[in-house]
Amino acid sequence: MPEHVPDLPFRLLFTDLGTDRVMDALPVKGLKFDDYIGKAGSLAGTIPIPDRSMAARVQQAVQPGRTAVWVERGRELWWGGIVWTLTPHVDEHGFVTADLQAATWDSYLDHRIIYDQQTATHLDQLAIARQLVEYAQMQPGGDMGIRLDPAQTSGVTRTRKVGGDEVRKVREALDDLAKVDNGFEWRIRVSRSEAGARTKSLQLGFPVIRTGQRPLMLTYPGNVLAYSWPQDATQVATVWQSRGATTNKNQAAASTPLLSERLEAAEELAAGWPRLDGSSDYNTVRDAKTLNEHARADLDAARQPVTIPTLRVRLDDQITPDVIGATVRLRIADTWHYEGLDALYRVVGWQATPAERGAGASLELYLEANSGPRAAGHNGSAEAGGAAA
Repeated sequence: MPEHVPDLPFRLLFTDLGTDRVMDALPVKGLKFDDYIGKAGSLAGTIPIPDRSMAARVQQAVQPGRTAVWVERGRELWWGGIVWTLTPHVDEHGFVTADLQAATWDSYLDHRIIYDQQTATHLDQLAIARQLVEYAQMQPGGDMGIRLDPAQTSGVTRTRKVGGDEVRKVREALDDLAKVDNGFEWRIRVSRSEAGARTKSLQLGFPVIRTGQRPLMLTYPGNVLAYSWPQDATQVATVWQSRGATTNKNQAAASTPLLSERLEAAEELAAGWPRLDGSSDYNTVRDAKTLNEHARADLDAARQPVTIPTLRVRLDDQITPDVIGATVRLRIADTWHYEGLDALYRVVGWQATPAERGAGASLELYLEANSGPRAAGHNGSAEAGGAAA
């Protein structure tokens, strides 16, 4: 059973990016760190530097772009990523601090370019995702030790050509591959092996990432300390069209982009929603079928207001680092939910605030509704009868 001690402190280890050799464990004040599905997580805090000895330790242990940082709590590994900036400050009293900023391991793929064209023909989309990460790790100096699981499949095959003269970043290619109709989710998951080693792996989920066997029970009042319930319709669209690459190779003539089908959210329009137009650009997509898949996925994401409930919870023995992708059963009885709420949600992100100045450690959980076809997601296990796309 994993170790969970509510008042156990977080510890930051700084390691060499290439070898994972521990350089130092440094104190960080005002620490906040987060992780998400769909975007890179971040870490920020301030290292106090009271004397020359600490200054020397920081300068030796932390080199932006060459240093990894890991956040552990007991034996649990909560966060891992790359230090990208370190900013020393000296105030008017001569006190020295250094502000630290880091991002999760997937941010590394924002700094890798596909120089050589990668081609996949009727290949499972999860295999294509692994192919892109494998390409990044095969280049000299590019192996970050990200583990790949060749057994994961979605049953959905795709044909893709990326890189080469397009000079595309690996992360951009992964996101474009994933964000289509019948697509998938991906992230870099950190964990500790049975032998105690720090590991990172490409986590894939079709159509979404899911973790855990049973719902996490959360209640307000109860283990939920506070919550917010934003509903944002600023990006709602009931009609959608996407633009692709230009179809004209004659530079002397006017350029005309490839256009997707013009799609309508028929149910929403019939229910009384006004016509709200939306569009998206995929400047490297030259295939009409692929562009239509992007357009359908974009309309599905935009047809309803975005509602991402945010819960602040105690960091107790229910919460583990694998909470991302977990199903939550949330019960609320208060003034706003005057008839009571009892519903299922999925955790799509979190932000941790360690205990400091008398305040206990807490976690903000970001949720999405657990409904629709995405509610039946699995984590890339083999599935019979896949669809070709």
